[in-house]
Amino acid sequence: MGRDREVAEPLLAHNVYFSLKDNSPQAKKSLIEACKHYLSDHPGTVWFGVGTLAEELRREVNDRDFDIALHVVFRNQAAQDAYQQAPAHLQFISENRANWTRVRVFDSLIEQH
Repeated sequence: MGRDREVAEPLLAHNVYFSLKDNSPQAKKSLIEACKHYLSDHPGTVWFGVGTLAEELRREVNDRDFDIALHVVFRNQAAQDAYQQAPAHLQFISENRANWTRVRVFDSLIEQH
């Protein structure tokens, strides 16, 4: 039989999908750069990524109702809770929300293997 493995605390995946009023290439680039500047280096971040909708993926199951996707994986919920109140996160929202038509947030607990 296999060795018993210690069960690790689940990580928290914070996925945010932005639909933009101005979804020009420059506006998309601007939001991506703002995400990198304000959101990429918070305590408790395990992984950070941001990018645009994959235009070539058009399967029936693909949700294409967004322009920019932000993915941040946190060590735990406490780290994500701190991120939500961090001055850099709040400044990001303040400086960028005028161009958002819709923001969808999907938070999930993910098991580590």
